[in-house]
Amino acid sequence: MGSAVALTAGLALVTGTAGQAAAIPAAGTKATEGCGDAQVSAAQAARAAADATPPERRAVGSTAEKISYSLPGQAPIGLWTRSGVTLRTPVTKGTVRLDVDSRGFGTDSLSVQRYVPETHRWVDLDTRPSGSDTPQHGVFTFPVTAAASADRPHTVALRLQDLDKPGTFTVTASVQDGKGHTYKSPARTAAATRPAVSVSGWQQHTTLTRGGPASDVTLTVKNTTDRDYPALGASYFAYGAGTGHALTPKDLVLQQYRSGHWERVDLVAGGCDPGMSAALRSTSKKPLAPGESAVYRLRVAVASSAPRDVTSADAGVSVGNGDLSFFSRQLPFAIKGKK
Repeated sequence: MGSAVALTAGLALVTGTAGQAAAIPAAGTKATEGCGDAQVSAAQAARAAADATPPERRAVGSTAEKISYSLPGQAPIGLWTRSGVTLRTPVTKGTVRLDVDSRGFGTDSLSVQRYVPETHRWVDLDTRPSGSDTPQHGVFTFPVTAAASADRPHTVALRLQDLDKPGTFTVTASVQDGKGHTYKSPARTAAATRPAVSVSGWQQHTTLTRGGPASDVTLTVKNTTDRDYPALGASYFAYGAGTGHALTPKDLVLQQYRSGHWERVDLVAGGCDPGMSAALRSTSKKPLAPGESAVYRLRVAVASSAPRDVTSADAGVSVGNGDLSFFSRQLPFAIKGKK
């Protein structure tokens, strides 16, 4: 297996897909035995509980606007950002349309949902196929009927989330009232942000000796956004294969520095390939507030049991919020000799 393919396998074990935000293992969970089995995490349960809470449907905009749209200035990756549409004109079997223009990421990675009070559920908005590998314009729509007026506005709660990478996007909301009229709201722009993540201490050509000393690496996550990051988590993943063997969890020694001493962190084999991963232990039980940092100090060593035909490994770290990863970095190493 080539290096690029091996890294993809290792990253997929942790994130589900390589290169974009996706699932990462939460603390206390283990890899499933079979390929594609769903993992239920504490983060997923917390998200389900949040989804069950009805959002506030407060009117936005001015009374002179037939349609108004609200959007905060930041939309942190991995978090739902609430927005909303308020109608002040009657609409019968009409359509609300959100035209989104993005810079820095494709609009296909933007998830937009509306809250349906009758079913107490968030549902995806209808989207128009972009026909492009890197779309910069997206169209999201939903049907609406409302006996709205300036005195009795009708508000639809919305939420959105960028699942890819930082950038900016502008949303222009409009409504077709079902009677041949189209009204448009002023455009709103937001920045898709994420915490700043840095990795230090790991050399580009690190070589580890079987049964030899460990190499250190430090992962620092600083919340540079304007929102708390709950369920922040980090993971380590590794994959190494030779002519007849592959690395297993017993062949690597992963340690994390916590509370003044080094602790062993168990690696868990993947159920779909020879890769392995570990959820790093949280540095705090509280959400990471704006301006705060979480620091993960790690040591990685190769055990004397590591097969001699495995001479290199693709490895790395991933950082995410709940079930979504917003950062990953490769930390490959070579393996030599036996102490």
